[in-house]
Amino acid sequence: MSNKLKGKSGEDLAVDFLTKNGFKILQRNFRYSRYSEIDIIAKKNKIIYFVEVKFRTSNAFGTPFEAITKSKLEKIKKGVNYYLATSNEAFESYRISAISILNSNIDFIENILF
Repeated sequence: MSNKLKGKSGEDLAVDFLTKNGFKILQRNFRYSRYSEIDIIAKKNKIIYFVEVKFRTSNAFGTPFEAITKSKLEKIKKGVNYYLATSNEAFESYRISAISILNSNIDFIENILF
């Protein structure tokens, strides 16, 4: 299976997880520029979640969460700012979140920036 297909299947699992936990999916693969992509934008209780999904089949190259670098976060922030400035979606607050999928284990961190 190609990396692109693995990424899509990981995102599909993340969408299922979020939906089952009461989130409304607003968008997938939101692009601000060729450098900034947000995997999933979801909403729950007037909070918008910008979700980075990391999928791995093993820890051989580190955990999924370890793959979210400072550089990646800076790119996500640019996309978040653009989305918030151009969207008509009503919200009270927002969070940058992450979902880690390692084999069939799913971990969700609601707010990765403190």
